[in-house]
Amino acid sequence: MDNSLQTVLLEQGRRARAAARYLATAPTTVKNESLMAMADDLEAHIPELLQANRMDLDNGSRQGLSSALLERLTLNEARVKDMAQGLREIVALPDPIGEVLSMGRRPNGLEIGRVRTPIGVVGLIYESRPNVTADAAGLCLKAGNAILLRGGEEALASNRAIARIIAGAATRCGIPEGAIQLVDSEEREAAVIMMKMNDYLDVLIPRGGKGLKQAVMENATVPYIMTGMGNCHVYVDEYADLEKACAIVLNAKVQRPSVCNAAETLLVHAAVAGDFLPTMIKQLEAAGVEIRACERSRAFVSQVKPAVPEDWDTEYLDLILAVKIVDDIEEAIEHINIHGTGHSEAIVSQNYSNVRRFMTAVDAAAVYANASTRFTDGNVFGFGAEMGISTQKLHARGPMGLRELTTTKFIVYGDGHIR
Repeated sequence: MDNSLQTVLLEQGRRARAAARYLATAPTTVKNESLMAMADDLEAHIPELLQANRMDLDNGSRQGLSSALLERLTLNEARVKDMAQGLREIVALPDPIGEVLSMGRRPNGLEIGRVRTPIGVVGLIYESRPNVTADAAGLCLKAGNAILLRGGEEALASNRAIARIIAGAATRCGIPEGAIQLVDSEEREAAVIMMKMNDYLDVLIPRGGKGLKQAVMENATVPYIMTGMGNCHVYVDEYADLEKACAIVLNAKVQRPSVCNAAETLLVHAAVAGDFLPTMIKQLEAAGVEIRACERSRAFVSQVKPAVPEDWDTEYLDLILAVKIVDDIEEAIEHINIHGTGHSEAIVSQNYSNVRRFMTAVDAAAVYANASTRFTDGNVFGFGAEMGISTQKLHARGPMGLRELTTTKFIVYGDGHIR
């Protein structure tokens, strides 16, 4: 282990812990002023941010990153303005800290309540998308938490610029310097060190692919909330409006294929496959999508590639879609529950009973009826932004907003009570 890197990270953890003590009781006005300043400064430094991002894109191209990964990495003026707007939307949200969840009087006169409180120090390990740096920092600040950010090496120049700008704006408004910190290292060892920083991190949120998930499960001693992996499905039922189904599948796969809520597998009921698949596949291929289909599907679209077993478990994050014909809704549900990652799943159907069955039986953080999986997003759900989309079931599930970045404590009022 690199002792010098560990020393730097532990010092960052110490500063974050000290900042968290201030943030726990920071006035809402100070937090909101800081968020507004962070948003304004991002927009004021757009040329600088785009120049830093261009460095990352050039490096990524030289290293052979896929077009999908480069798309995730890309910043432009509109995306920077979206980052700033996301911070302003967090300002508009109620401050969760101090919210009284319950309060009651016991027979002995004790008054016992439960209030919302910050988690403390959050560690975030994430890949590719530099907008996460601003989103995560903004949410943590509003929820009273300090944050230690470790982005992917492919976005290091972009993350450096964003973190420096927003941390500087927050400090100018009275937030301690350790509240928003970037782990400025390309070494993979930095992530492993963070996974073991129990004295400084209260929770670790990994946001990335299968490799990151495996590394966390093997190394982390810090409690973690797993986010990010999305092997999402759209099931076209025998009672589907096929015109709506075409639009939903096309959006779910093509609108932004490099993100975790994009569809990776299309399931089609056998009763409508002959009418639906030729039209659907034609539209997908026109949009540049590579199809990998089961043999039953290829009877209707013989030009596509045959699927292999690994396709049902693959999160492509690219213009690739697996296609499978199923005999009924139960087979669709079973396939999803076996091969899905618990992220986002959709049914297209006009049959109320089938919709109800799908919504209750499918095990996922977000389940849709007659809508694209692309809506699973903290901003769309009204959270302003998100830390990630949790596919776990304890504490947080689905898009993680302000409330998911808090815990609770009991407050007990007595008058000389003894036991």
